[in-house]
Amino acid sequence: MAKQPVSYTFTVNGVERTVTEKKPLLRYLRDDLHIHSAKDGCSEGACGTCTVLVDDHAVKACVLTTELAAGRDIVTVEGLPAREQEAFVYAFGAVGAVQCGFCIPGMVMAGAGLIHHVPDPTEDQIKEAIRGNVCRCTGYKKIIEGISLAAAILRGDAEIDPELERGDRYGVGERAFRVDVRRKVLGYGKYPDDIDETDFPDLAYASAVRSKYPRARVVKIDADKARALPGVLAVLTAADVPVNAVGHLIYDWDVMIAEGDITRCVGDAIALVVAEDMATCERAKKLVKITYEELEPVRSIDEARAEGAPKLHDRFLAFGNWVELENNICQQRHVVRGDAATALAGAAHKVTRTFSTPFTEHAFLEPECAVAFPYKGGVKVCSTDQGAYDSRKEIAHMFGWDATPERVVVETMLVGGGFGGKEDVSVQHLAALAAMAVNRPVKCRMTRQESINFHPKRHAMEGTFTLGCDENGIFVGLDCEINFDTGAYASLCGPVLERACTHSVGPYCYQNTDIRGYGWYTNNPPAGAFRGFGVCQSEFALEMLINLLAEEVGISPWEIRYRNAIEPGKVLPNGQIADCSTALKETLLAVKDVFDAHPGHAGIACAMKNAGVGVGLPDAGRCKIRVEEGRAVVYSATSDIGQGCNTVFLQDVAEATGLPLAYIANGECSTENAPDSGTTSGSRQTLITGEAVRGAAFLLRDAMLAAEAGDEVPTEPVVAHGDGFIVEYADGTPYQGPGSAVHPADPTTSLAKLEGREFSYEYLEKTDKLGADVPNPKSHVAYGYATHVVILDDEGRVTEVHAAHDSGKVVNPIAIQGQIEGGVLMGMGYALTEDFPLKDGVPQAKFGTLGLFRSTDIPYINAIYVEKDELLPVGYGAKGIGEIATIPTAQAVAGAYYALDGEYRTKLPLENTYYSRRK
Repeated sequence: MAKQPVSYTFTVNGVERTVTEKKPLLRYLRDDLHIHSAKDGCSEGACGTCTVLVDDHAVKACVLTTELAAGRDIVTVEGLPAREQEAFVYAFGAVGAVQCGFCIPGMVMAGAGLIHHVPDPTEDQIKEAIRGNVCRCTGYKKIIEGISLAAAILRGDAEIDPELERGDRYGVGERAFRVDVRRKVLGYGKYPDDIDETDFPDLAYASAVRSKYPRARVVKIDADKARALPGVLAVLTAADVPVNAVGHLIYDWDVMIAEGDITRCVGDAIALVVAEDMATCERAKKLVKITYEELEPVRSIDEARAEGAPKLHDRFLAFGNWVELENNICQQRHVVRGDAATALAGAAHKVTRTFSTPFTEHAFLEPECAVAFPYKGGVKVCSTDQGAYDSRKEIAHMFGWDATPERVVVETMLVGGGFGGKEDVSVQHLAALAAMAVNRPVKCRMTRQESINFHPKRHAMEGTFTLGCDENGIFVGLDCEINFDTGAYASLCGPVLERACTHSVGPYCYQNTDIRGYGWYTNNPPAGAFRGFGVCQSEFALEMLINLLAEEVGISPWEIRYRNAIEPGKVLPNGQIADCSTALKETLLAVKDVFDAHPGHAGIACAMKNAGVGVGLPDAGRCKIRVEEGRAVVYSATSDIGQGCNTVFLQDVAEATGLPLAYIANGECSTENAPDSGTTSGSRQTLITGEAVRGAAFLLRDAMLAAEAGDEVPTEPVVAHGDGFIVEYADGTPYQGPGSAVHPADPTTSLAKLEGREFSYEYLEKTDKLGADVPNPKSHVAYGYATHVVILDDEGRVTEVHAAHDSGKVVNPIAIQGQIEGGVLMGMGYALTEDFPLKDGVPQAKFGTLGLFRSTDIPYINAIYVEKDELLPVGYGAKGIGEIATIPTAQAVAGAYYALDGEYRTKLPLENTYYSRRK
């Protein structure tokens, strides 16, 4: 008698479901029911993005199988009652709990599971309820506040204010309800992994066979059995790649390692399997047999620079030129001003120490994913990245389409966090290659472990720093050598190293510096951009030396920083004259009382961070506004990775035109429809692209005024450009518009008269290249400044962090607090718990062992923002907050421990702390 198939019956959102396949509930929800609110962040039970309610209790859907779900009642965000959904949408939007959004549906379900049983939860109860859910953006505080407010609404102790989401007052400085809150809270906003067969019925799947060894010769690739497996569409190798190299700036990264070539890190792609479904794809990958000749890896900076060390790269293509390499130095920089040697020789006090910081993992909640399909004689890629035009350039190079990059169209969808880790292509080019090979849509997604093993990390640093001061504690000179481990590929080694060098001087006023920086190739995973962009490493070292000098001089750590702090009109160590908006001293004053109130338990650190690329490189912000169906639609190819720039842009338009939010929208972020406005990097979008949006919005405003007055309005696109000082139309005519506060009396009616009109603006402000031979070079358009104070209890636990920031004009008060809090917690992790252990170049960490802080670990974080009356004339005076929020925290933590126990620590994560002892 034939064996009867086993079936499992349960309900999902009130509908009874019966299945015969045993598999993770998460896969059933996403693949079979196409429920996308349950996100796949790790499939290891470690991140919580897939949290659902099972019999009214929060459970991670990736660890529950369909078999174990039998007889149970399952609810996702889609199945919550409408009143509950609205409570969470409003609450999370009102307090600023939503940034990248990838963790948010899971947080909502964990919160709902608590509220159903405890209608009036305490803060500690909320922390415990979401303890299994990771958020890398917000620092948890806003999520906790959001769950608390949702609970209050649901029990009738608070009300929803519909005006906040409606956004009738949405200008700069207003409490703006982010435009993406609703779709992220309710889970219907689309990230690339949410594209499935409902979008493309013929969707195929691709996944790479990756190297087992960090350094090994690929002797043979045998894919015959894999190709013969039913359902396999193709198995591609390096022989199938037109140009087998990609790279953000330097083309040194093999798309796939060819037979006879040598791998450079664990995770190098060797073959790419394309199949009808993921199950077939995984079976086929196991059938690809690779013969290796294992070789000794280069494990560290010391090994990379040792005599006779094997070279990882013989040469690479950079900016159109081939560069021949003599050793394992990928990039180097030398930043000099004044005479550091003489200044230090005459210093009254001088200290030298060597510092070590680790690789760290971004741990964004959304693993890398892209969907590509043949499109208009080329290929279109739906991506999660930090720069659509950057991805287009790399993919076009791979296809040999450098002269016709428009054949590649990249559309940036929702991005589930980046922090710099999504500036390089990861799967975008593989999806494109597969789609062109099989002539149909293909999804390529990294598993969490693939992501951890392969995408670029924060650079590990070994550096020796010497800082001197006079008898009053005034700095006289800095000498340092910075060595970065850039891993197997360059990624953004050059710019990150450069920023580490230029910012190693700190936000102070002295003129003698000699800074040497080297980035070394090793067989470790590649390193690249990470929030802080090299500055977290170098400013950690500098701020720690400042504490020693304060001791020698006999003044407090606060006092020595205040005496040296840069202020408007004074000269930074790079020669740039500090602008009118500079408010470092104000941030120091904002935290003085709390620092003084905790002797022996407080640490303090300052930081600065550039806004914009600067150093003489072209860094344009571009925007096009088109009136479509009665709305001003903003087009700019900028990635909102959670920082909220898409909301900022609409606030800029509202401020310039007087329009309410209902009449403004973001357009598609793609290389086909939006102008290139650069990478989401360098804290640049709010200022650089924000100024472009503001310029385009003024052109629109002028046309609205003309329409209202009955004057002739332009029928052709209106185009202008500016450099922060002079604004001209495309034909060179000077722009002479009314003042910025002038609006139409009836903005919506005047807008309706401009249907189909288009207004474009480019902002490009000149900066000077590194080492420019001018007395006071302008390295960057602007700098943000910050001072953080960390308080420890007697056991060494961080109980308070006071983070004072000069970010210029605060465009959205709701958003900036969450940015600061999230940055602080990331900095705490860097200081205390996060590490990236390697064994012979092989990562040893899983997502759950990265040392990420959880909701129950967070201290009280007091986000303070300082606004001066006199601000920069561009971008409404905003300077960005994304990176600098993380930079000062680690050194403030280390300073607090030094004050507490007298142990001077020079290595991160810090050793012999409350957090290291509790492991």
